[in-house]
Amino acid sequence: MIFKIKNEELVRELVGEEKDFPKYTTQILNLANQNAQGTRPRVVGQLSELIGESHAKTYTEWKKWYFKKHPHAIHNAAQKIEEMVEKLKEAIFKINKELITQWVEDLIIEKTFVGLRFQEAILKRLVDRKNLSYRLATPAEESRGIDGFVGDTPVSIKPDTYRTKPALLENLLGKVVFYKKTKTGIEVDAKSVL
Repeated sequence: MIFKIKNEELVRELVGEEKDFPKYTTQILNLANQNAQGTRPRVVGQLSELIGESHAKTYTEWKKWYFKKHPHAIHNAAQKIEEMVEKLKEAIFKINKELITQWVEDLIIEKTFVGLRFQEAILKRLVDRKNLSYRLATPAEESRGIDGFVGDTPVSIKPDTYRTKPALLENLLGKVVFYKKTKTGIEVDAKSVL
């Protein structure tokens, strides 16, 4: 038998009463916390380990143990988040119709184009290092899993997650170049070509 327990029900069962936050405030606080990194282990401790270490059987035991072990953690986390909320308040007043339009255009036009065409940037970098020419694959070649050519060598450009799917790799022609998206761009593993 399969059943579900909603988050609110879990809180009521394990903690007692659920906190009620005004609409949209938790979304703003989550964003502020992501930016401020207020609840990272270096600020509040590695919670998954601490809850086991506490041997607490009830919410009250856990809360008492945590405050004894980390008496300043909640205050320190809240302070970091509050500072970021103030920065977000300043930023929100800078948002107007013109800025929103620029942001939407950047998302839909620039980021989409770059996101879908970064294979060409990878090919350009590969040929720069090998003093060869490159070309993008034709639609017929793309249907066979080829994204482009470095010199005469067919190249498939695939996300790093393809490494865990050997059956998919077997169907690719030529050399495979892997990439991983990072916060600042893409990281390319081109050992097979370089």
